[in-house]
Amino acid sequence: MRDDDTPIHPLFANTPSSTEFKKLRKRIVRQTREAIEHYGMIERGARWLVCLSGGKDSYTLLAVLHELQWRGLLPVELVACNLDQGQPNFPATVLPEFLKTMQVPHRIEYQDTYSIVTDKVPQGRTYCSLCSRLRRGILYRIAREEGCSAVVLGHHRDDMLETFFMNLFHGGRLATMPPKLVNEEGDLFLYRPLAYVAEADCAKFANAMNYPIIPCDLCGSQDGLQRQQVKQILDTWEKNSPGRRQIMFRALMNARPSHLLDPNLFDFAGLSVTAPPSAKTVPSDPPLADIAPDVPRLRDGD
Repeated sequence: MRDDDTPIHPLFANTPSSTEFKKLRKRIVRQTREAIEHYGMIERGARWLVCLSGGKDSYTLLAVLHELQWRGLLPVELVACNLDQGQPNFPATVLPEFLKTMQVPHRIEYQDTYSIVTDKVPQGRTYCSLCSRLRRGILYRIAREEGCSAVVLGHHRDDMLETFFMNLFHGGRLATMPPKLVNEEGDLFLYRPLAYVAEADCAKFANAMNYPIIPCDLCGSQDGLQRQQVKQILDTWEKNSPGRRQIMFRALMNARPSHLLDPNLFDFAGLSVTAPPSAKTVPSDPPLADIAPDVPRLRDGD
């Protein structure tokens, strides 16, 4: 493997030289590679649409995928895509200029879904659910137009944990964001290669690389979100018991249907016990001669 200090791509032009950053970068690259391999994401010669929102997570995703590609560990073609949804004060020039400077093949798409969302969602409710569905549909269309076989998103470990607890607390189901799925039409994959990466590591990486971060709260719909409440709960648990997040995430990879309550996952009704074992014959005491052959036998009446 080539030295990490070797210039591999303009995305790494200003890489910090500190030992701490090198360890961070290696950890993120390793975890991303593991997720890609564990969930079978690689299709040699495929073309991926890498979704770039301008947040810390998507910048990290874009950079790490290019590093894996440079190292020969990701034999796919990468196309970055940003969807401008018409949010107020969205800095429309930031990402096009960044991607051009970084020599990243890309596509910028403008679709005013913000007006649709504000018209359909009652006042006081969050826009995120409808906004996400509209965005996903547009990205699937773009992927088809670009000849891509997969839409690649920057959701990380903490996103998956938060989604799990949101479904648990508010949805009444055990579910989260899967690292890999097929869309409803059955013609595209959806990948989340950062599934094993912590949010804090994404933040450290993107900030250290000085990428131009665009906030996700431009629509003003973030206050009081259920996700924020869950994040606070997880933050408290992590503070009181460091490493709790990673333990909970491992639990998502170690499901035991027979120890849950869903009869669709496990055939509880079909459980049966085996026939009771036949009574075992209790062996008689062995002859004294077998135990102590030197002891003389007693005569009758002794």
